[in-house]
Amino acid sequence: MSTEIKAPVFPESVAEGTVATWHKQPGEACSRDDLIVDIETDKVVLEVVAPADGVIEDILKGEGDTVESGEVIGKFKEGAKGESGSSDSKASSAESDADSDSDKSEAKAEQNQNSGDAILSPAARKLADENDVDPSAVKGTGKDGRVTKEDVQNHVDAGKSSGGSSKPAESTAMPEVNVAAGERPEKRVPMTRLRASIAKRLVNAQQTAAMLTTFNEVDMGPIMELRKQYQDSFVKRHDIKLGFMSFFAKAATEALKRFPAVNASIDGNDMVYHGYQDVGVAVSTERGLVVPVIRDVDALGLADIEKKIVEYGTKAKGGKLAIDDMTGGTFTITNGGIFGSLLSTPILNPPQTAILGMHKIQERPMAVNGKVEIRPMMYLALSYDHRMVDGKEAVQFLVAIKEMLEDPARILLDV
Repeated sequence: MSTEIKAPVFPESVAEGTVATWHKQPGEACSRDDLIVDIETDKVVLEVVAPADGVIEDILKGEGDTVESGEVIGKFKEGAKGESGSSDSKASSAESDADSDSDKSEAKAEQNQNSGDAILSPAARKLADENDVDPSAVKGTGKDGRVTKEDVQNHVDAGKSSGGSSKPAESTAMPEVNVAAGERPEKRVPMTRLRASIAKRLVNAQQTAAMLTTFNEVDMGPIMELRKQYQDSFVKRHDIKLGFMSFFAKAATEALKRFPAVNASIDGNDMVYHGYQDVGVAVSTERGLVVPVIRDVDALGLADIEKKIVEYGTKAKGGKLAIDDMTGGTFTITNGGIFGSLLSTPILNPPQTAILGMHKIQERPMAVNGKVEIRPMMYLALSYDHRMVDGKEAVQFLVAIKEMLEDPARILLDV
């Protein structure tokens, strides 16, 4: 029975996607729920799995092709038990196919041996191609000198550990290549849909918003002392560590309630004020920057926020974030400090009107009550859309966050 393989139904905010990777090829057997193809959108990578046990019959959309929501991208042939007769005939047929494949494999191996080439198993040859390994440079440890997958992997690892290429430094099989002095090699790689979307949104934000940035600094000593004092008890009770981001999220939420314009968004000529605080937390992944949203932060405790951050971070690294996880958001926090950034000007995440930038904590000499003290300081940056937020509001908003972080009791007391 033949069925259609369709792209997932995209949400309204996603117009189209790109076929990223076919994990199964035509004629290749797969079990029910096996991953067969990845569809990359401008927000997440969506997985398509096998509907039943069977084989991929045909691929209609190759890797790199653009697909629309629900579009047919291939055909799947479901394996029915009655198609090949009884179980005995199936076993006989499978055995016959195996013998035939074995004969072909042996003939190919003999041919390769006669021609002086290395004898590779299919898995070894695939791994060699992926890592640009010369098979003749790999010493085979398998039967009759066959190069196994492990042999290729060991060769690749040895090349990495020596700091060189997986290919031998000197090989008589490879012709000598004369490289002109001063030649600078380049590699052209197509931009992923996610990075293209990020680039488009950031450029659009700079072109359409009247974006300004105001700065301040916060003494992180009180928060650090609080974490040190209660970390063990917090972990014991909530089974998760107490980080800095939860304090910033709670402080930002309290400040957003006091300055509604910072929690608003612009829709055409309308200003939309939100009566809730959904805070996006920027997460860096290999594919690019994603911003999962923590909903209703005002109703969450510090432990709940920390658990959400860990959950989103794990899903982001594994490429498992859903589109719903990143939809919406009324305010964004980004932390360049984890990469060592001392100061930056974050770019708005449209249609939001403000974004808070955290940075590296660094000890600096500060004047405290007329005396010089070494304090753990962090620069804060608030980028905002001047069409919606006045400079006075932006400065007061950032000062409110600074005061709450330097005296955490203010968060609890709402003062």
